[in-house]
Amino acid sequence: MDHSGHGSSMELPPFTLGRGLEFAPDPFFLTGCLLALALYGWGVLRLRRRGDSWQLGRTLFFVSGVLTVLLAMCTGLNEYGMVMFSVHMVQHMIISMVSPILLLLGAPVTLALRALPVAGRGRTGPRELLLALLHSRYMRIVTHPAFTIPLFIASLYGLYFTPLFDFLMESRAGHVAMMIHFLATGLVFFWPIMGVDPGPHRPGYVMRMLELFAGMPFHAFFGIALMMASEPMVGSYASPPASLGIDALSDQHAAGGIAWAFSEIPSVLVLLALVFQWYRSEERQARRKDRAADRDGDKELEAYNAYLASLHTRRP
Repeated sequence: MDHSGHGSSMELPPFTLGRGLEFAPDPFFLTGCLLALALYGWGVLRLRRRGDSWQLGRTLFFVSGVLTVLLAMCTGLNEYGMVMFSVHMVQHMIISMVSPILLLLGAPVTLALRALPVAGRGRTGPRELLLALLHSRYMRIVTHPAFTIPLFIASLYGLYFTPLFDFLMESRAGHVAMMIHFLATGLVFFWPIMGVDPGPHRPGYVMRMLELFAGMPFHAFFGIALMMASEPMVGSYASPPASLGIDALSDQHAAGGIAWAFSEIPSVLVLLALVFQWYRSEERQARRKDRAADRDGDKELEAYNAYLASLHTRRP
C-alpha cells in the first residue's frame, strides 16, 4: 500500500497555510444527507398540513446533525482525513459522538411514526414495518448496553490497534464503510441513553447516566495511549505526504488529544440533555397526577380525611 497517497485517486492539492481545504464531497454521504433532510422536511410539512405541531427545536437539532455529517464527509476534512491522523480523528469524533447526539434529539423515528400513513386492515406499509423493527428482537439486542458498550469500545481499540484499520484505509470504499460504522455505533450507543424516540431498551435515568459513564473513560484512555506513544501506532499514517510538512508522531499526538477532549465535551452535553429530560418527565408525571386527582374528586384525600375522622371518633 502506498501510504504517501493511497493511490492516484488520493492525490491532494498542495497544502499551504492560508489557502484553506478544497472541497471533496463524498457522494454516498452527500446523497444520504440530502435524502435525510428531504424526508425529514416532508414529515414536518405533512404534520403541519394536517394541523399537528412539531417542535422547532427538534427540527434544528436534526438539521444540525445532518450538517455535522456533511462537514465531516463532504468537505476538505474528508480528503485530508485520508492522510492526516489528526484530521481523521476529528472526522471520527464528529461522526460517532456529535452527529448521533444531534440526530437523536431531532426525534426522526417519532416524526416518521406520526407522519407515515396507517396501512389498511390486513396490509403492511412503511409505518407498520418501522413499528415491527422497533419491537423486534434484533433491536432489543443492538440497543442493550451489554451490546452497545462493548461495541463502542471495540470501535476504538479493536479497529485502530489491529490490521483492520489499515485494510479499510486502502480504499475510499473502506473509509466510507468505517465512517458508516462510526455513525451507526454512536446512534445505537446514545439512543437508549438520551434519545427522544421510543425504543425497546429504555432504562431509568440513573441507569442511563451509568451507561454513559461506562463508555466514556475508554475514549479518554484511547486518547492518552496515542499521546504517550513514542512511535506511530497506525500504519496508514506512519508516512504522511511530504507536501503536508508534518511529523507522523506529532500528528498522532494531536489525534490523541482530540480523542481525549471529545470524551469530555459530548459527555457534558448528554448529561445536560438527560437532566433536562428527567426534569420534563417529572413535570409530566406531576401533571398526570393532578389531572387524575381532578377527575376522581380527590378521592384519596377524602378517604384519608375520613380515616382521620374515624380515629377521632374512636377516642374515649
